Amino acid sequence: MNAYLERVLADVKEKHSHEPEFVQAVEEVYSSLEPVIEKHPEYEKVDLLGRMVEPERMFTFRVVWCDDSGQWHTNRGWRCQFNGAIGPYKGGLRFQKNVYEGIIKFLGFEQTFKNSLTGLPIGGGKGGSDFDPAGKSDAEIMRFCQSYMSALYRYIGPDVDVPAGDMGVGAREIGYLYGQYRRLKGVWENGVITGKGFSYGGSRIRPEATGYGAVYYLCEVLKHENDTIEGKRIGVSGYGNVAWGIMKKAAELGAKVTYMAGPDGYVHDPDGICGEEKLNFILHMRATDPMHCKPYADKFGCKFVPDTKHWGAKDVDILMPAAMQNDVTLEWAERIAASGVKYYIEVANMPTTNDALALLRAQKHMIVAPCKAVNAGGVGVSALEMSQNSERLVWTAEEVDAQLKKMMADIHRNSAAAAEAYGLGYDLVAGANIAGFEKVADAMMAQGCF
Repeated sequence: MNAYLERVLADVKEKHSHEPEFVQAVEEVYSSLEPVIEKHPEYEKVDLLGRMVEPERMFTFRVVWCDDSGQWHTNRGWRCQFNGAIGPYKGGLRFQKNVYEGIIKFLGFEQTFKNSLTGLPIGGGKGGSDFDPAGKSDAEIMRFCQSYMSALYRYIGPDVDVPAGDMGVGAREIGYLYGQYRRLKGVWENGVITGKGFSYGGSRIRPEATGYGAVYYLCEVLKHENDTIEGKRIGVSGYGNVAWGIMKKAAELGAKVTYMAGPDGYVHDPDGICGEEKLNFILHMRATDPMHCKPYADKFGCKFVPDTKHWGAKDVDILMPAAMQNDVTLEWAERIAASGVKYYIEVANMPTTNDALALLRAQKHMIVAPCKAVNAGGVGVSALEMSQNSERLVWTAEEVDAQLKKMMADIHRNSAAAAEAYGLGYDLVAGANIAGFEKVADAMMAQGCF
């Protein structure tokens, strides 16, 4: 390994040993960059790699809110403005009890390169809180969101930092957050938050965008392999907006999701999780009992296997982990490799541990596509929402969908071209890392050291 690259990685491991997710994300990106660093010795002189792993700003704040019984609670909130070299910071807010500074930092680092891949002028950021919305009333969630925004509003804006939703932050939370921002600022800056409701500045197909974009990227991979999506059987993890979007678009294009997994186990529906009745039931199921997917199996009379995952099933053509980080460990990767499945398309943020990803990439029969490229459609449509807000325009669903499809085709093409340019063949993981890195690196070098 290049000596400079090795030194930076060693420094990151030492300084951030208490933040394993962040270390994992840095290792995954930087492991692809050796040919780039060898070509650009000037990066070492300005310590570009060292600068790139340090957030430009990181805010930590308390969030105090009152529950329905009158009891007050204190949570922690964060916003990481990781890298603004190519545009205003852009990235979601995650409300989950397992959130801490290391997860926010890893997500902000990943977001920087994902946003770069979209080709749009948006930098990388992320935020959230260790608040868990599960089991809370609407009034409790509203009070929490208002308190969170009261701490955050000074540091965001349409040309500064544009938050969005993420796990635990859906349309309801976005509405409460934006309402408090507008109340505090006294202005209609609807470009400051994306994922808004359509009635107050939101974009068409935003809830489905990440899933739709993942399927469009998959189609480009299949096209490269002289294959098509028609008739393919897909296994996903999760059943939130992302997986739901995959289910909808896959069915529209002639494929079907036959496996989905949740915290309680997995469902196998060989007829496909598609059609209005099934998709609407998933919306109902996750709204009323988000921790269990067994009700789907009970409702539609299909197989449910508790307390495990479907990774390694042989009656599937494509795997798309779409739930959370580190969902696929080395043990699961070994089963996936042995199953003979050809296409492994990451969708969630860092769903595969680094050792598992290395094993899957080493399989000659498999094609692996990385999350930062595959799931970029969500933030891409968020940036399109910002464009509509700034121009006071409302695009149709067809217009947004067409732009999303083109964006994902461009991301695939640019990633493949970057890998080819460095003699790496059709390595989509390395290609996405290199393509995302090069744009940010060029901008940072052009703007000088800071």
